[in-house]
Amino acid sequence: MNASPKRFILKLSCPDQAGIVHAVTGFLLEQGGNILTSAQHGDADHQRFFMRIEFECAAGAEPGAMREAFQPLALRLQMDWELVDAQAKTRVLLLVSKLGHCLNDLLFRVQTGHLPIEIPAIVSNHRDFYQLAASHNIPFHYFPLLGATEVQKQAQEHKIREVMADNRIDLVVLARYMQILSPELCRDLSGRAINIHHSFLPSFKGAKPYHQAYQRGVKLIGATAHYVTSDLDEGPIIEQEVARIDHSLEPERLVAIGRDTECMTLARAIQWHAEHRVLMNGNRTVVFK
Repeated sequence: MNASPKRFILKLSCPDQAGIVHAVTGFLLEQGGNILTSAQHGDADHQRFFMRIEFECAAGAEPGAMREAFQPLALRLQMDWELVDAQAKTRVLLLVSKLGHCLNDLLFRVQTGHLPIEIPAIVSNHRDFYQLAASHNIPFHYFPLLGATEVQKQAQEHKIREVMADNRIDLVVLARYMQILSPELCRDLSGRAINIHHSFLPSFKGAKPYHQAYQRGVKLIGATAHYVTSDLDEGPIIEQEVARIDHSLEPERLVAIGRDTECMTLARAIQWHAEHRVLMNGNRTVVFK
């Protein structure tokens, strides 16, 4: 029997110009590729073109050889691009502090096959969820920050980097991790770290956003999943969700409603990243859903 064809994903952005789609699809035809899905977007304001193609090739096709063959075209069209094996699962490191609703939700989604990622490790600055991690057979790393001096923070981040290297981590997720990453780590993780903020950014940044929303009497609360940058809560937004509320709800009830919203928002953002549906557009994103 013939082996099943291999699936790949190509995503790219480049200066907008005539002939991009023709050039890319022509290349795939030369490689024996069969396009399964294709999506594109042209940003008229910045004259930039974005594209995501999922395609299949004969079983013997290798992503490395295909990347090498694509490189001349990518250079000619000044592309930022990525070509990956569609079956390869994204390896995710979860960071968490003392609120475990997002952690628990993500673990359940992975366990039930609803989130196509691997979680080889969990890191926390508290011990609270080591039993939860153990119940999913995932190593739990407790790296405390007792005094939280600059030296201690650097030492703790060094340990996080070691976990990332040892586990070949592709993506870091701050699942309600209540510590600010250093500018150096934010830079090194550019486009590879997702945070869930318990507010509909850019409103109500920083601490206790639900209490801020309550004081303002808002009728909608929400959550925002965004890429981490050194500018706190300012990174490119991947996904947002809202929930309708009214004047009768106390801040504690808003927090409870908001936690469900956070879980859904974060899970969608991680899935879209893992499926290579998110492309950077300056301080914004293009998401091919």
